Amino acid sequence: MSSLSYARHQFPPAIIQHAIGLYLRFTLSYRDVEELLAERGVEVSYETVRRWVLKFGPAIAGNLLRLRPKPSPRWHLDEVVIRASGKLMYLWRAVDDEGEVLEALVQRRRDKAAARKLMRKLLKKHGFAPTQVTTDKLRSYGAAFRQLSLSAHHEQGRRTNNRAEVSHQPVRRRERKMQRFKSAGSAQRFVSLHAAVYNTFNLQRHLVSRHT
Repeated sequence: MSSLSYARHQFPPAIIQHAIGLYLRFTLSYRDVEELLAERGVEVSYETVRRWVLKFGPAIAGNLLRLRPKPSPRWHLDEVVIRASGKLMYLWRAVDDEGEVLEALVQRRRDKAAARKLMRKLLKKHGFAPTQVTTDKLRSYGAAFRQLSLSAHHEQGRRTNNRAEVSHQPVRRRERKMQRFKSAGSAQRFVSLHAAVYNTFNLQRHLVSRHT
């Protein structure tokens, strides 16, 4: 786990971390975070909050990811259209069967090369191959799996992939709040940070009983 240095910053680490957590966990703008902090007597501009997220967000997200347990070997892959700088882009997302976000990748295309890139990042990041992969009926997935010699059972269908499709909703809400992403780079940066925080606070209610 990498240690964070808050040297030469006016505000204490607890406030900086709280501001970053508010922005990434809830559907808030930088100005919303500024107002919430002002209600608690902390006077900080929204531009300062933005700089905090850019500077400390990646390290915080990396530390959170290293604390996560090994994901399930049953993966769901899906892609949706987003707009970045007025251009159509594709947000490729992979989750396991419990809703854990495994990877989020913004790409310009929706073809075999894009599907292969997503799968390669997943295999390298998690260090093991899945036993089952569920996707929609996009043929690029099958072509990419064959090229990678992936032997996992491949299940296709719209309703069978609801787990991945539902996982897009938090980012969709944030996209509307931000009035679309400003660039492909900013979109990739946000979805990477958001995934780490989302996994930390995403309570799988279907796995929790009344007694626990």
